[in-house]
Amino acid sequence: MARTTRQTYTVGQRSLSVSNLDKVLYPATGTTKAEVMRYYLGVADVLIPQVARRPVTRKRWVDGVGTADRPGTVFFRKDLEDSAPAWIPTGRIVHAERTNTYPLADEPAVLAWFAQVAALELHTPQWRFGRNGQPRNPDRLVLDLDPGEGAGLAECAEVARLCRDLLTDMGLEAYPVTSGSKGIHLYAGLDGRHNAEAVSAVAHELARALEADHRDLVVSAMKRSLRAGKVFVDWSQNNASKTTVSPYSLRGREHPWVAAPRTWEELEDPRLRHLEFEEVLERVAGGLDPLAPLGWTPDGPGGGGGGDGDDDGGAGTGSGTAEAIDRLSKYRSMRDPDKTAEPVPAQPPAERELGEGQLPGFVIQEHHARRLHWDFRLEHSGVLVSWAVPKGPPLDTDQNRLAVMTEDHPLEYGTFEGTIAPGEYGAGEVTIWDSGTWELEKWREGKEVIGVLHGRPDGGLGGVPRRYALINAPGMGGERNWLIHLMKDQPDTGQAAPGVPAQDATTTERKKAAGKKATEKNATGETSGTKPAGKKRARTGPAASFGPEDLPAPMLATVGRPADLTADEDWSFEMKWDGWRVIAGVSQDRVVLASRNGQDLTDRYPALQELTGLLRGEAADRGGAVLDGELVALDDRGRPDFGLLQDGTGELRLIVFDILQLGPPGTSQHRRHSLLRTAHGERRAILEASLAEGEVVSVPPAYHGSLAQAQRISRAMGLEGVVAKRTGSVYLPGRRGSAWIKLKLQQHQEIVVIGVREGRGERSGGVGSLLAAIPDESGTLRYAGRVGTGFSADQLAEVEQRLRPLARDTPPVDDVPAEDRADAWWVTPSEVAEVSLAGRTRAGRLRQASWRGWRPDKSVDEVRWEVP
Repeated sequence: MARTTRQTYTVGQRSLSVSNLDKVLYPATGTTKAEVMRYYLGVADVLIPQVARRPVTRKRWVDGVGTADRPGTVFFRKDLEDSAPAWIPTGRIVHAERTNTYPLADEPAVLAWFAQVAALELHTPQWRFGRNGQPRNPDRLVLDLDPGEGAGLAECAEVARLCRDLLTDMGLEAYPVTSGSKGIHLYAGLDGRHNAEAVSAVAHELARALEADHRDLVVSAMKRSLRAGKVFVDWSQNNASKTTVSPYSLRGREHPWVAAPRTWEELEDPRLRHLEFEEVLERVAGGLDPLAPLGWTPDGPGGGGGGDGDDDGGAGTGSGTAEAIDRLSKYRSMRDPDKTAEPVPAQPPAERELGEGQLPGFVIQEHHARRLHWDFRLEHSGVLVSWAVPKGPPLDTDQNRLAVMTEDHPLEYGTFEGTIAPGEYGAGEVTIWDSGTWELEKWREGKEVIGVLHGRPDGGLGGVPRRYALINAPGMGGERNWLIHLMKDQPDTGQAAPGVPAQDATTTERKKAAGKKATEKNATGETSGTKPAGKKRARTGPAASFGPEDLPAPMLATVGRPADLTADEDWSFEMKWDGWRVIAGVSQDRVVLASRNGQDLTDRYPALQELTGLLRGEAADRGGAVLDGELVALDDRGRPDFGLLQDGTGELRLIVFDILQLGPPGTSQHRRHSLLRTAHGERRAILEASLAEGEVVSVPPAYHGSLAQAQRISRAMGLEGVVAKRTGSVYLPGRRGSAWIKLKLQQHQEIVVIGVREGRGERSGGVGSLLAAIPDESGTLRYAGRVGTGFSADQLAEVEQRLRPLARDTPPVDDVPAEDRADAWWVTPSEVAEVSLAGRTRAGRLRQASWRGWRPDKSVDEVRWEVP
């Protein structure tokens, strides 16, 4: 009998026992268990967002997949194996006659364990467990395009494009995945408002509609005898009890193919084929994750939004219930209750019932572990959500400090003080620095927390309420990294905030000093030697008189590719925000805003007058600054939405990413210091030192890692791409150059509207679609195609109202094809708009364009093709 070789590895914070890593699981390619494990760990960052909080059904080939003539034995597994590590989280589904306990693959170590037991294929439903452990409504729709005999990937790609058109008309964006077996899976994200039965019915109707229009290519019936030469559009996997192989899962085929997310451009390739695992690893390492918008985020699909999951299909039979996810499982896995003095409750946490007027608690503990830090803990959802703050909570509104999110702690930890034994996790002395209650103002799971802390009279916070914001900042080195900020707007207590001495003193010394400082007030009522929380810096000098004409035109970025980033130069990366470019001139008492083409936006956005109170350092001393940024509107998930900006709805933000001058515009030379010839890297440092965060103003971080890392962050944030900036470059007002390069993840294109086609059906009597043109390199307008989707009813009415006064008798361009001229009326080519699209056709036209909105900040002569 062969001897089993067993080794122990650490994956994250887990210890995993593995054996027989050299065992061949794919004989045709010699792929071993070690390579399968390497693959699953290599794609963990993109796979986990797709499977997180979904029950995972596994297909295991314990002796390998075999060969074409001698296939290996496969085991289909729902329940978690008895031999599984205790730290693997689970979700339970109770059926009429049985209960299934499924593993949840929410961390890389679980994927590594799947590889250890040769679970090659991972299958999940279209729904996730909610925070309470109950199945939620589906957060995605899936269509499985299965080619019959005589059909292949090319036919599946053709049907995928037809499906995409229908889904687009429904307001859904589709994402293709080559299945790694035969066909293509098509996914579309849902908002969670509809149950599985309703989603399945819509998918079935969509399949029938396709079959009715394309009987020579599409079949929607289950009978295999009808599929020859056609593509079966399998809609049934939207049933709550059905599962689909997960994106990025391996397949148990002869070769280690993968269910690989693809771009729509790839589906145009006549040589389209399935991808093997090494190819997928290279794509992921290069930052390519086409399915990222459908990945799980704490406040996204399945993470708190959407339906309640108590519909008929929630758990397969209509009688399903699920076991609540234990938020203390990680905490327990890191502690031995027999060795640590810390509280280690055996039961899952239960949310505390608060009486009328009662507030949740907080505690800040000074922790002398291997490195001194402060543990900042807020009661929420039955646990203490926790961050480690290396330098302590800031007590000055000009400071931002790093806060690293740690595992949730039990509520009992709120009173813990003592010694954690040597050798145990977090060994060292713990004392309570401050504790009390807190008022929740905002909690965006995994993104942002704002609240007011009410500590003890002798506590480290100085005995007055303190309003803090915690902002997730993955660009600072990881998803667990946050910023903690004492907000300028502090509660009105009728007194200044007492000063608190340096954070490296002992608790006792600081408390004594805090008490002493609280009594040492000067004649103005301020604490000696400190700046009261929320008090603005005093400024001197008369306010300057200036307008939009005094502001420079913004520097522009060039559309490029990763190969355009020269390796011998230093680059930094910023997110590409989906909004309007704005130059802001700021003095001590007024703000003037100018759009990219010089329009005055000052009166339109009065909230941005808060810039007058955010300047600090030399900008405050000189009484002003000139700033460059992007105006965006955030949706209810905290993501920029161009449509909301156009409508004047959504949560307004000014994202400031550059500073062009210290001192207000329009003032004497001695008060101004131009930064146009200062290197970009130095300007960024000056910006961060010159502008504090506000209610509507933000200074996002610049990223100095790899392009792939920056692109992963952009995808995770749902943004349209990355702007790479050469750190040694100067600022060139109104010019476009190679020092700033736009690398888009989503394809957007500016167009010039030249005509309107009359509507039919529901749009009869109104606008059906718009005809577009784009100037060529010489500036001559050329026909570019149509855009007929993406409009709301209100937008269609506004479009017609806007364009009717511009009507003319003849087309402004001479290359509009006859089929598009037939029912069109023409307009003067003066209005610029923006569309999203799937690319550019061979004829140089818009492919599957969808309306995004008007661009009043752009002129016709600025428009050029940006999509290759």
